This record gives sequence, structure tokens and C-alpha cells, in this order.
Amino acid sequence: MFARNNNRQSDELREIKFTRHYTKYSAGSVLVEFGDTKVIVTASIEEKVPRFLQDTGKGWLTAEYSLLPGSTNVRVNRERGTHISGRTQEIQRLIGRSLRAIVALDKLGERTLIVDCDVIQADGGTRTAAISGAYVAVYDALNKLLSENILKEMPLRDSIAAISIGTVQGEILLDLEYSEDSDADVDANIVMTGSGKIIEFQSTSEKEPFSKDDLLKYLEYGEKGINEISQLQKQVLGL
Repeated sequence: MFARNNNRQSDELREIKFTRHYTKYSAGSVLVEFGDTKVIVTASIEEKVPRFLQDTGKGWLTAEYSLLPGSTNVRVNRERGTHISGRTQEIQRLIGRSLRAIVALDKLGERTLIVDCDVIQADGGTRTAAISGAYVAVYDALNKLLSENILKEMPLRDSIAAISIGTVQGEILLDLEYSEDSDADVDANIVMTGSGKIIEFQSTSEKEPFSKDDLLKYLEYGEKGINEISQLQKQVLGL
């Protein structure tokens, strides 16, 4: 059996923590911690929409993601303007489309929710931590609009969370930290709603192809982890 740090079981999450209202000025903000991975997520509101949505009555949601300098063992250069890596573009598109799957944009009005996910410490699972934290920040931002009578009803259709799964030295593991992820034969990420519907499932064989039975076990482990994260989200939001 693969020996994990802190004697974690193969289907056990790292310690996960959500600290709400982490910044002062954003409509919604949270510090999300998946073990030693730490991400600051803020949700801001702009009273305008992209041109293709003007005069439609519908809103929009978009996301940005960044690894900050000092977040890894070797300094990461800041990405500016058009100089954004393919990895960063992939992750921020994943975050944006995942969140749009649970937000009723037609109930948002002609305004835009901008979700910023800044990784201050990376130890594996930064995109899944960002998505899971983004739900909390978005909930608080939308709740603020409700409390100010700007919105008549909550535009959220469901909750959302994400987790990583992988095969390391022949064993399937949930919520990989960096030392596990860097040695994984298979990498997978799953995004699901709190009601158990799959929004996105990504899996890649880094070395050896994986079986259908392995795929089903990835889904089983992922669902277990997301159920646990969803419960934590409910607790921290008082739902």
C-alpha cells in the first residue's frame, strides 16, 4: 500500500478549511485551504456585461486564475496581458464554465460576476481548491445583492465542488498533494454539483493506460470527496 503523508487513507481528503470574508472590499471572498494548498478567491460585481449580452437582460460570469510569486518552491513569474500560459488559460476557463453551470445568468440582470483565484501556496489541487472556494465567494457575493434588494431571488441553482483523483504506484488516491501528483501514472479532476451531477471530468494517462474499472473507481472516490466538501461548504455558509 502506498504510504501517504499524515497516514491518510487512499480515499481520504486532506484537511479542508474555508475562511469567509477574507478580504475587505470584494462582494465575496474566501481563503480556501486544501492541506498546504492555499488559494484566495474573490468575487466582484460589475454593473455591465460583455457586448454580446447587452440589452438581453442576462448577466455573465468569468474567472481568472494565477499562481503568485512565492507560491511554489521556485519563484513563478507574474503573467501579464497576453503573456498567459496555456495552463493558466485552461484552468481559468474550467473555473468559469464550471460556475456558469450553476448560476442562472438570466436572473442575474445585466451585470458581471468576476471571480479571481490567486494561489498563494501550491501543493497540488490548486484548480479544485479554487473551484470549491469560488462557490463560497460567489454565494456571498450574490447574497449581498439579495440583501441590498438588487436581486429578487438567489440565482444559484446548486452548489459546486471539485477534487483530484489519481493513480500513484498502482494505487488510486483521492485529493493528491504535489509529491503524489508529480509521480502519478494517471491524473484526474472531477467537478460536481452538490446534488451529485457531473459538470466536468478530466482524466489523462501520464504513463500507462487505465481500465474501465479504474475509471469507475475514480468516479466513486471523486463523488465521496465532493460530498464531504459540499457538507463543509454548507456548514461554513450556515445552510
